[in-house]
Amino acid sequence: MRMHAGKKSFACELCDYTCVEKSALKLHMQIHTDKKPFECELCGYVCRQSSNLKRHVLTHSSEKPFACEVCDYACRENGALKRHMRIHTGEKPFECGLCAYKCTTSSSLTTHMLTHTGQEPFVCELCDYTSKQRCNLKRHMRAHHGEKPFS
Repeated sequence: MRMHAGKKSFACELCDYTCVEKSALKLHMQIHTDKKPFECELCGYVCRQSSNLKRHVLTHSSEKPFACEVCDYACRENGALKRHMRIHTGEKPFECGLCAYKCTTSSSLTTHMLTHTGQEPFVCELCDYTSKQRCNLKRHMRAHHGEKPFS
């Protein structure tokens, strides 16, 4: 094994990606090709990794094999259950480096960081309204421009 104290010994020759394990580099190299060897027999979805196909196949079923032991929440992916459990544990692993803000998801932290930069990346194409969050732009579009959801 070429791993020594977490040193990233394997590097992609086509981009700046580096990793610790040769198997990870082999998997990474697939992004530089159009090769997608895994195909869903139900809908034709194709992907590069068998794990992605396994996750995709669950979308065709109502099966939710990951269940919360505290409440009746159930989901298709282990990662979703882990995020859900933060509701019960109070864990907030994402912290702002500029203030005391902590949150349960990386997307919440990304949105929070906009309070420090002042950026409002969501822009109405019909007027000068801008927002830090997509949901606020959608609400604006419904209220002021008559746009219906899901249209």
